[in-house]
Amino acid sequence: MEPVHPDGVTIGEIMFRGNSTMKGYLKNEKATEEAFAHGWFHSGDLAVKHPDGYMEIRDRSKDIIISGGENISSVEVEGVLYTHPAILEAAVVAKKDEKWGETPCAFIALKRGQTLTEQEIIQYCREHMAGFKVPKTIVFSELPKTSTGKVQKFVLRQKIKELFET
Repeated sequence: MEPVHPDGVTIGEIMFRGNSTMKGYLKNEKATEEAFAHGWFHSGDLAVKHPDGYMEIRDRSKDIIISGGENISSVEVEGVLYTHPAILEAAVVAKKDEKWGETPCAFIALKRGQTLTEQEIIQYCREHMAGFKVPKTIVFSELPKTSTGKVQKFVLRQKIKELFET
């Protein structure tokens, strides 16, 4: 509940209030209470504020992976994966882990005619990001999307449960 410094680095949640903000969720009092905690609407969007006043959304709070006490932005890991020339699409979600609590799990769709192994992707990530952010699990799969093309991460979370938690 503290304002973030406009340094373009410090991440905070976007919150707002005003007469154009919704009153709440229809027939869902619990969700309304959570969303309006402390008198502000909590958007769930995590962003940095730049010195010129612009905000840059970095991730969704529900998509943050907490591994060994460290916060990992799924969007940041996806950004690195997208720089690999053989990767067409990537999505990263949390996978339960006994030691770390959660670890990044990357779902990867390769470009036509390309081949990559799990180890090659992990090695590429090690070269381009901090070690604790590197996905520990790689799943080669088409990514489920909405009709507007947005990746359905809730489907990927369910797929992790089916693949690894049974």
